[in-house]
Amino acid sequence: MSEPKRLLRSRTNRQLAGVCGGLGEYFGIDPTLLRIAFILMVVFGGSGLLLYIILALVIPEG
Repeated sequence: MSEPKRLLRSRTNRQLAGVCGGLGEYFGIDPTLLRIAFILMVVFGGSGLLLYIILALVIPEG
């Protein structure tokens, strides 16, 4: 049996803390799209930065 997928921050595909790289690997999405989504949330809502910081603190490094 294969081991279950775990949500981890990426060590290789990272720009800041590896949150988008880890989310991209977990969900099978291009991390660049997630980075753009976080930037848009920062610009238009302001919640993107807070969400990114929380995820960086909560998600363990892989």
